Amino acid sequence: MTLVYGITNCDTVKRARAWLGERDVAYQFHDFKKMGVPEVELDRWLAERGWEELVNRRGTTWRKLDDAERAAVVDAPTARAALLAHPSLIKRPVVNWGPRGGVTTGFDPTQWDRLVV
Repeated sequence: MTLVYGITNCDTVKRARAWLGERDVAYQFHDFKKMGVPEVELDRWLAERGWEELVNRRGTTWRKLDDAERAAVVDAPTARAALLAHPSLIKRPVVNWGPRGGVTTGFDPTQWDRLVV
C-alpha cells in the first residue's frame, strides 16, 4: 500500500492526492497536523532522502522561524528536532511507495508516472 504523508489543506498535497485518484492508485493518507509526525518514518526519510531534501526552506513555516532557529538546522539531528517541532517544515508530500519506489518528497508527476506503471 502506498502511504502519503502531508497536511490536508496543503495545495501540493491536494494536487498529489488528486493525481493519485485519477490513476486509481490506492493509498493511505497520514495527516501530520492530526496524527503527528511518525518518528520511525521520519528517521527512515532522513536516512533515505537526507535532511536537506526534507526541510522545506521555501515555505511559510521556515520564513516564520526566527533567525536562531533557522541557523540551528545544520545536520540530520538538528533537522529532525525542527521537523518534529514544526511538522509544516517537512517538504510535502512524503510518499512511501513501498517496494516499487522507496520514498519521494514533493510532487513530481513525471517521476510519479514511472512509479505507478
